[in-house]
Amino acid sequence: MQGRIHSLESFGTVDGPGTRFVVFVQGCPMRCAYCHNPDTWPMTGGTMMEPEEIYEQYNRNKDFYKNGGITVTGGEPLMQVDFLIDLFTLAKRDNVHTCIDTSGIAYKPDNKAFIEKLDRLMELTDLVMLDIKHIDPQKHLELTQQPNDGILAFAKYLDEKHVDMWIRHVVVPGLTDDDKYLFELGYFIGQFSNLKALDVLPYHTMGEAKYKKLGIPYKLAGVPAMDKNKVVEKKEVILNGIRKRREEKE
Repeated sequence: MQGRIHSLESFGTVDGPGTRFVVFVQGCPMRCAYCHNPDTWPMTGGTMMEPEEIYEQYNRNKDFYKNGGITVTGGEPLMQVDFLIDLFTLAKRDNVHTCIDTSGIAYKPDNKAFIEKLDRLMELTDLVMLDIKHIDPQKHLELTQQPNDGILAFAKYLDEKHVDMWIRHVVVPGLTDDDKYLFELGYFIGQFSNLKALDVLPYHTMGEAKYKKLGIPYKLAGVPAMDKNKVVEKKEVILNGIRKRREEKE
């Protein structure tokens, strides 16, 4: 089973715990307004690669990753479940830490064949970094051109499967920085016992040049980068939501 690969990174420090070998897959159905990798959107393109070929590249510097592991990101990794199963099977034979960075958009609870494969993949996965773009259904649709019901259901699925989960949320001025929705996000994720970390990331404008080069209109033109100091305040709002949910559970 080959994977459609966009690129490989040998020194990832923000893609899970430790230093990691990062696999960027090609193809994503999301159209996030602030995506900084629009070149990964098309389901075609990229380079077809065997799991063994990729794992061999990891092994060349495996001692370098002894406190890290392998992360698959994208694009959307869960669009290529069969490939991930094969790659992670190789990794777990050597007890390598495995991580998936995903939007969760591929989760289809009514697709029995997909769920069977996903169940197998989760047995091989140590950590899922789940990007929740917006907690409000309509605003999520406006921001990404995709609904968020399956994404939120995927978070519940991960909890049921006891797979460690890190939540990521990008704070964009005027779009994802409303305290009401940030608190709701925290309240939602506060129910999960598998929640291990929360990354609240400031929106930046570094991807704008890539859109211009690709000839794609940049929807957030004119939106300023998020003040990193304010991100600390916004994270606290989410944490308050988490605390509220957990207090109610006690």
